[in-house]
Amino acid sequence: MRKIELEIVALSHSITQTHSYAVVLGEVNGLRRLPIVIGGFEAQAIAVALEKMQPSRPLTHDLMKNFMNAFNIELHEVVISNLQEGIFYSKLICSSNDETIEIDSRTSDALALAVRFGCPIYTFENILNSAGILLDDPAGKKSNKPVTPTIQEHEKGAEDDLKALNVDELQQLLQEVLEQEDYIRAIAIRDEINSRKSK
Repeated sequence: MRKIELEIVALSHSITQTHSYAVVLGEVNGLRRLPIVIGGFEAQAIAVALEKMQPSRPLTHDLMKNFMNAFNIELHEVVISNLQEGIFYSKLICSSNDETIEIDSRTSDALALAVRFGCPIYTFENILNSAGILLDDPAGKKSNKPVTPTIQEHEKGAEDDLKALNVDELQQLLQEVLEQEDYIRAIAIRDEINSRKSK
């Protein structure tokens, strides 16, 4: 079966499930999107790596990467290999001492590691056909522009709360949430501060 390369195009709160997030994967040079619901911890782990933030202590996926590096295990690719009853299954394709190994993984963990290693993410046509969404392309062309992932905060109340604070209060809040290691919230606060500075 031919593998189709994907890239992370968005990370946002899940509209369908509370306390969950959706990571949206896009077909490279294509119009299909594959949304996958993940937990808050995994969303935070992906967001930290996407935003190149440096936590004060390593997160679980950072620890896993450090462990793999220490024992010369390379992560070559992540493959979203199966979909059963709405659950995605993935494999980590690794090598050590010229031996290739496939390791089963939850898709959210696999994506968090893929972002850290900078390795490609793949899936198969049948998975995209059954769970993918086709975007409308009014020009009828595929875009070859690189996609910058977006991290979206969909809780309107949280956005309104940030807008009510001045820059000094936002800076103080940013420090507090970083100490609590709430990186998703930290990104939203940082973006609000940056939007004020650009005006």
